[in-house]
Amino acid sequence: MKSRERVQRAIHFGKPDRPPISHAILPSAQFKYGPALQEILDSVHEDFGWHLLPDLPREKLPPMYKKGINRDEFGTVWKVTVEGRCGIPIEYPISDWSRYDEFVWPEFDAGPPKWRFYSGHMAGKSDDYYARGGWITFFEQMQQLRGFESLLLDLMEDRPEVYRLRDDLLKFNLSWIDRWLKYDYQGLHFADDWGAQNDLMISPRIWRSFFKPVYKEMFSKVKSAGLDVWFHSDGNITKILGDLIDLGVDVLNCQSSVIGLKILHEYAGRICFRTDLDRQKIMPYASPSRVKEHIFEVFEALGTSDGGIIACGEVSEDVPLENIRAMYEAFMEYKY
Repeated sequence: MKSRERVQRAIHFGKPDRPPISHAILPSAQFKYGPALQEILDSVHEDFGWHLLPDLPREKLPPMYKKGINRDEFGTVWKVTVEGRCGIPIEYPISDWSRYDEFVWPEFDAGPPKWRFYSGHMAGKSDDYYARGGWITFFEQMQQLRGFESLLLDLMEDRPEVYRLRDDLLKFNLSWIDRWLKYDYQGLHFADDWGAQNDLMISPRIWRSFFKPVYKEMFSKVKSAGLDVWFHSDGNITKILGDLIDLGVDVLNCQSSVIGLKILHEYAGRICFRTDLDRQKIMPYASPSRVKEHIFEVFEALGTSDGGIIACGEVSEDVPLENIRAMYEAFMEYKY
């Protein structure tokens, strides 16, 4: 079975021969392990065409990954302490609403976007692989433009300016989506971290009234073009899981160790999970045998005999090589 067919069957519960494998390797891990990491990847049949680590000159890292203080194309200033791991924004171009009229939305070059390291390079290059483009954010981009605390206050106070920002960002994102849709992708990836450790960052009421219509419009455009919708969200997002399914999300990448496998098991068969292994305790600190055991627990809880899982675990610089190797061994050993 070719990789593209395997992925599509997993997403749409069409009985793939095995779970597709997807890399999620942070540049910080690549910088730390280099050839030793590539040696592990050489033994893995990955299903999205990422068999080789990308060429990542440190000086060409995106602003949010390059060590130091850097400004991105929106004007947000980032502080990065670990090279190759996403930093935090510290200055915001619309920190004061009086500056909004002066704000200029950035433009992007034609062609598949390249700044997300791995996204885009398979589009139109091989029918063997599933090409997934995009890393399109909304809540996070609003934070990076306005500031986290200021944005939450805007939402609580129901300020008219925050509606203007929402509508302008939606127009920007829709034009960006149009750009992605010109190329040969099978899915587009959206991402917003909505959860803290124990709950949503905002009330479900505000999420449903202010943000859900935005997602509906963006996702509908993608679905109408015949592509799958992928969505990533860290934290405890239990209260909006049903909403994401209602919105048409095909593949969800969420923190099963935070939400709980018992809760997520209730959604098995209704949505495909791109698995997220325990990044807080197990992957960096457990033994290789415990890593494998954990993976089998996750797969059994989230998958079905018809599919519904894409094997994935984020690899950062704090994950030992032996645990990375154990993770991929478990991916390849698992059978439906």
